[in-house]
Amino acid sequence: MSRPITALYSLARFAMAFAATVCLAVALNLSSAAAQLAPPADPSTDASSPSMVELKARPTVALAGTAEWDEGMRALADAMEKLRVEMDKAGLEPAGKPFAVFVETDDKGFRFEAMVPLAALPEPAPSLQNGLRIATSPAGKTMKFEHRGSYDEIDTTYEAITAYLDEKGLEAQNLFVEEYLSLPKSSDEDGAQVDIYVFLK
Repeated sequence: MSRPITALYSLARFAMAFAATVCLAVALNLSSAAAQLAPPADPSTDASSPSMVELKARPTVALAGTAEWDEGMRALADAMEKLRVEMDKAGLEPAGKPFAVFVETDDKGFRFEAMVPLAALPEPAPSLQNGLRIATSPAGKTMKFEHRGSYDEIDTTYEAITAYLDEKGLEAQNLFVEEYLSLPKSSDEDGAQVDIYVFLK
C-alpha cells in the first residue's frame, strides 16, 4: 500500500465489537502506567493534540496473531488472555499497560503482536508455552494521538489521524500501536483512553 495509514481507518470496522475487550480489561487488570505515557488529557474523541514521540524499545511478553477486521477485537482479547495466563504461570509481573502492535494491514484484516511490557528481561529466560515468547517492542519516531471518550467514536479519531498526516505531509509506515490505558464496560460509555502511536518513515 502506498499510504499504509489509510488502513488505520479500517479499525472502525470492529469498534462495535468492543464488548469482547471487556475480558481484556478485566483479565489483565494492570494498574501501573508505562513510564513514557503522558498524563491523561481531558476527554476528547478526536486527535487534536498530536505530539512527536520517540518510542524506546521495551522488553515484553508477546503473542503473534492474525484476524479479519470483523473479528479483530475478539482476537486481541483472546491473545491478551493467553498472555495473562502464561505470565501468571511463569511468575512474570507486568510493568505497564497492554498494547497491540499492528504490523501488517490490508482490506481484509491485519497481523498483530499482542504485548505486555516487563520491567526488565527476565534471567534466566522463562519457559513460555502456547506460542508466547519474550520480545522487544518496536522503537522509533512516532506521532502519538489520543482517543478519549467512548470506544464507539474511535473512528472519528482515525479520520482525524489520516487528515492530520495528510495536512502535515507526513508519511507513515504500515506499523502502529494501540495502547489501552482504560476501557469502560460499554462501548458507548465515556471513559475509553487509548493512545495511538503511528510510526513515521
